[in-house]
Amino acid sequence: MEEKDYLKDIQDIRSMMAQSSQFISLSGLSGILAGIYALIGAFLAYYLITNDQSYYITYESTTFQLLLLIAAVVLLLSIVTAYLLTVRKAKKVGEKVWNPTSRRLIVNFSIPLVTGGIFTLLLLKSGYFLIIAPITLIFYGLACVNASKYTLRDVRYLGITQIVLGLIATEFPGYGLHFWAVGFGICHIVYGSVMHYKYDRN
Repeated sequence: MEEKDYLKDIQDIRSMMAQSSQFISLSGLSGILAGIYALIGAFLAYYLITNDQSYYITYESTTFQLLLLIAAVVLLLSIVTAYLLTVRKAKKVGEKVWNPTSRRLIVNFSIPLVTGGIFTLLLLKSGYFLIIAPITLIFYGLACVNASKYTLRDVRYLGITQIVLGLIATEFPGYGLHFWAVGFGICHIVYGSVMHYKYDRN
């Protein structure tokens, strides 16, 4: 009987340590919505590109500026949605949104993401449009993997999936928008659904 109590105490201690080192309030629903935003953005981008009258989209063209606007809106909506749903979930589970673990999560996520963002802007400025989708997928995947040690393990698998998609997309530069839709759209919906089913419903 005492041995069972000791084992239970050890399991409780391990569970408490895991919770204190991981930010568990990420919302699976936010991933689903981010995926939907990305698919809508990809559809709008495809419409703009296919209806552009010029033979080549330049850095100064209206189409390119609209594509940047779409990407910015998708990113902003995803961030705001993730924040609001994370705050709501954190209140439900009694976890503070801003704590040492969440700060480590954000820092480790931001370093590869910001690096990839700056690199992407430099590539855009130089006119390397065809490798933008692979680069964004790869760096986003690296950001997820880097941050996954401070949150749910599913984020690591999402990151690995994004990296693999980015590498494959490098071999097919003409289909960057399709890979972008799969990576940021479908993958987010799939992993968000899995996380919602595993964690949010409890």
